[in-house]
Amino acid sequence: MTPTEVIPVCRRVRLKDFLAISVAAILGANLRYVLSRVAAREFGPIFPYGTLIINALGSFIVGLFVIWTTERVLVDPRWRLLVVVGFCGSFTTFSSYAFESMSYFEQGQWGLMVANILSNNLLCLGAALAGMAAARAL
Repeated sequence: MTPTEVIPVCRRVRLKDFLAISVAAILGANLRYVLSRVAAREFGPIFPYGTLIINALGSFIVGLFVIWTTERVLVDPRWRLLVVVGFCGSFTTFSSYAFESMSYFEQGQWGLMVANILSNNLLCLGAALAGMAAARAL
């Protein structure tokens, strides 16, 4: 894109879109914080269960919502911005997952590193698929 092409694109982005994303992002980030604390308290701090639960739940929500709103019901595209970009974008924790995995690597905790990588990837892919299937079953 040239600089002259960027300006018309920026003008098309509406303030309402930014506000919807922002409000949902605040909710997603705060729920992520609460669930992480609860998981650490309930399951202990040895394994990042909070990150795993949050990533799987976020993957399920994205799979469910996108399929439901594209194949089952027609909604304003701003709802996808609100739920997928805003809420799930701040709710899921890929950066935390990557850091935790590499911390295990640096500490030589190979079993926990492999468990974290496999469980997050397999569970999140499965959760996305389950959300898609649930949306199609509605």
